[in-house]
Amino acid sequence: MQRQVRRPSTTRTLCVAFVFCAGFVGGKVGAEPYIPFHDDVVLEKLPTPGKEALRTLQKLRAQLNKDRENLRLALSLARRYMDLGRAEADPRYYGYAEAALRPWWDLDEPPVEVLVLRAGLHQSRHDFDTALEDLARVLKAQPDHAQALLTRAFVLQVKGRNGEALQSCRRLPKNLHPLITATCVGRVMSLTGQAAQGQDRLKQSIAAEANDDRLRLWALTNLGEIAARIGDNEEAERRFRAALDLGRRDVYLLGAYADLLLEQDRVEEARALLDGETRIDALLLRLAIAEDRLGRDTANEYRAMLEARFDASNRRGSTLHQREEARFHLEVLRQPESALRLAEANWAVQKEPQDTALVLQAALAAGAPERAGPVLKWVTETGLEDVSIRALIRQLDKG
Repeated sequence: MQRQVRRPSTTRTLCVAFVFCAGFVGGKVGAEPYIPFHDDVVLEKLPTPGKEALRTLQKLRAQLNKDRENLRLALSLARRYMDLGRAEADPRYYGYAEAALRPWWDLDEPPVEVLVLRAGLHQSRHDFDTALEDLARVLKAQPDHAQALLTRAFVLQVKGRNGEALQSCRRLPKNLHPLITATCVGRVMSLTGQAAQGQDRLKQSIAAEANDDRLRLWALTNLGEIAARIGDNEEAERRFRAALDLGRRDVYLLGAYADLLLEQDRVEEARALLDGETRIDALLLRLAIAEDRLGRDTANEYRAMLEARFDASNRRGSTLHQREEARFHLEVLRQPESALRLAEANWAVQKEPQDTALVLQAALAAGAPERAGPVLKWVTETGLEDVSIRALIRQLDKG
């Protein structure tokens, strides 16, 4: 008999926490300030949750406004906002989540659940070290706190500390939904020279899970990424398509599938997949790459939009979008030296396969293979299996 989750809300909460941590996309960062001539000018239409979700949000927000010290309400509202922020890659929802938690945010000893969510919000800003500090406090008090262990695993994986990440996955409680544990373990294994084993474990677990679309979407996306890294593009596409067929909008999934299509030079399909996706920087970037390769006039429009957004982000001193900006300089502006500088700065913070490949691509394009040295050393040490990265390494060796 399949094991069940301890509390009815646990699967939803943990799934949100882990997929939230996986987010590689940034929200819209804005261009030049615009001052409307009239008060009734619509500046932007925000993504709107479904009617049922919107009613729930409005109800919780109204209740919390009347009872600002109600921790249970605040946690429920913050989690829902974080879920929306992840699904839409919109940092404004993370701000709403922080506002809901404000009465407890700066306490010397915040409640454990506030610390867990605060860690997730720090992670969304790439403040990984502070996130890990909050999670360490949680795990000191509750060593088997599943959500803290799961979030810690992903933050460590983003930082390239895969051995520690795997330890966190393996410490997850035994009564947790098996697909959550399998996805955590399988993903990290796939980054440490054990891709086939991680993939098999995840396949077996997802075959037994038929009821929770959120968990299936998360697991299918991870399976698609693992397959792409080991060069099985047909399997990767099958998994991504199955995830899309669940009908749940997911920005991370769209970006991952678009990258698979672009990697195979299926540019028109990538463009069609992302048609109209101009609000979110990471998806707009991929759309701009596709339009540029196709030689369409809209590429100039998208290029200008991205330049304005990155410029605004840089003027604010934000480094949240360095991965996207590096790729923009490399593939759209064709400025390999600036792309390499940005890719190196990004890789110092996060070391996922996309970040690793980006440094190698930029080093090749800039004619500076020696600057790939630290990344090559790290790939060897971790045993990372990725056919695209291995191909780049072969090119660097030839140079």
